[in-house]
Amino acid sequence: MLPHFLLILHVVVCLALILIVLLQSGKGAQMGAAFGGSSQTLFGSPGAAGFLTKITTLAAVVFMLTSLLLGFWSTPKRVPLIPEQPASEEAVPASGAGSPPAEPD
Repeated sequence: MLPHFLLILHVVVCLALILIVLLQSGKGAQMGAAFGGSSQTLFGSPGAAGFLTKITTLAAVVFMLTSLLLGFWSTPKRVPLIPEQPASEEAVPASGAGSPPAEPD
């Protein structure tokens, strides 16, 4: 149940992060507004830029955490089916063709 909730949260945060980044104005937008006669001033207060920056940081942190948790839960757990046994003193020939050749005296 938790991975499903986490996947839904991840998708919602991903879409929100895309929208938040698209809502922000670029760094060079104020310079163009100074020559274009816009109502924004070049050295004025940034307005909602501080709030959007904080929301972007929060959404990015939540996105990274959900990515890590989803990656952790999606990794298959490797459990050996047959427990390892210590090697016996007698070596079993790899090919089932019989006994190994006798050593010359």
